[in-house]
Amino acid sequence: MLESSGTWRRFAQGTATGSLISNSLRGSPSSLAPSRNLLNQLHTSDVLIRNTFCFNKIGKQTILNYTFQEKQLLNSKSSTSSATQIPPSLSHPTQISLVWRLFRTPSMTSTHMSSQSPKFSPRHPVADFRDRVCFPRKGRKRREPMAPAAKLEGVDKELQKILDAKMDEAPARRRAREAFKEIQLGIDHLLFKTPPDGVKMEEMYVVNSRGLEIFSKSWLPANSPPKAVICFCHGYGDTCTFFVEGIARKLAVSGYGFFAMDYPGFGLSDGLHAYIPSFDVLVDDVMEHYSKVKANPEFRTLPSFLFGESMGGAVLLKVHLKQPNAWTGAVLVAPMCKIADDMVPPKLLKQFLICIAHFLPKKKLVPQNDLAEMAFRDSKKRRLAAYNVIAYKDKPRLRTAVELLRTTQEIERRLKEVALPLLILHGEADTVTDPSVSKALYEKASSSDKKLNLYKDAYHALLEGEPDEMIIRIFDDIISWLDGHSTKTTHI
Repeated sequence: MLESSGTWRRFAQGTATGSLISNSLRGSPSSLAPSRNLLNQLHTSDVLIRNTFCFNKIGKQTILNYTFQEKQLLNSKSSTSSATQIPPSLSHPTQISLVWRLFRTPSMTSTHMSSQSPKFSPRHPVADFRDRVCFPRKGRKRREPMAPAAKLEGVDKELQKILDAKMDEAPARRRAREAFKEIQLGIDHLLFKTPPDGVKMEEMYVVNSRGLEIFSKSWLPANSPPKAVICFCHGYGDTCTFFVEGIARKLAVSGYGFFAMDYPGFGLSDGLHAYIPSFDVLVDDVMEHYSKVKANPEFRTLPSFLFGESMGGAVLLKVHLKQPNAWTGAVLVAPMCKIADDMVPPKLLKQFLICIAHFLPKKKLVPQNDLAEMAFRDSKKRRLAAYNVIAYKDKPRLRTAVELLRTTQEIERRLKEVALPLLILHGEADTVTDPSVSKALYEKASSSDKKLNLYKDAYHALLEGEPDEMIIRIFDDIISWLDGHSTKTTHI
């Protein structure tokens, strides 16, 4: 029998259907003939093959894609007997991969359970994948589906049109940010209650060595030289504008120079939205930008700290592993050293997605839960997250998902190599990034100067989504640690 569990539908263990899962089909087209016999056998057995099958020859690998629907059995007796019998053709040596529905689909009516093939809507993910990959139509350009646009209170029709626009490329994101900049800074959130007086802010676009226009921003104390330089690494799908504006103000008022950038493909920087073809190249872009900041004669002699949130924590650690002696210390807020198990697809689907990422790297096919729901504990602040209008809110792109998975696996293996002073902050109730790996980082890092703060009941967005008193407490912890290490370094 087939069962549904959360976002994923899985095969029940110990049934004939469950036993059909095997390895990827490899070989020449001639090896597919036995599979047709197998389909005939299955058609009359305990499951009904839907959409038949499609073959897409890619190099030496052939992908066999099936979708299944339970066959309506005549009675419980026949159901019991057929569910325990495996068709004889399964003994054939050909290895077969039977991939059931990859994503949640609308419920089927009893008519769909007849022998006729069900009709799918144009947006059905399986049909969409079949049309695009298995039977592409020449001359037909398919439009990439977009995430539903946010509906914000007090937004007129003209501004809503800007929100509704496709934001795959930087110009559209820049228009949206410019239109909503004042609205964003006026929302009722603790981060925006720090007055901008006494803070000198500058934003600019610079072209990096790869020819990409990178958006960057800085916040400096207006009336005194900074105590130290903080270089910020933002999280997945995010930008160094909006919430980061409030974080930067708070630290600049406390005497620190705060520098931030949007990675290529994120926020206001050039590149396809939220597309990471190579995490290592992204890290090189970050190193290039912040090396120029630190080389400025005004800041060259100051202590320098990395500050990373979520995926930015992974960027931070990779920067440190490439530049082990370049930084005074690091602040990691809910670092993405490992993606929480609840966020990772089941093993079979994960391997399938990794495979097709080689051929459809930019496609948005990786399902995910509502990140705002999982990251923000305070319900009012969760609603305000919608005002981050240039944040990426769609399904992750295939190559991006594979790069994030590969990077976290690498970091998890190299925790012992982390040798700089660390302040690690994590919510105990975080279901986006795994707090147990922050504990492992604290225990395994070779640094003798390290501190781990775990916050009871706190979610993922520690500085943006918690109740005010928790956010104030966390800022106090960060500033106290920075003050101690900036003073210590200055005396040295």
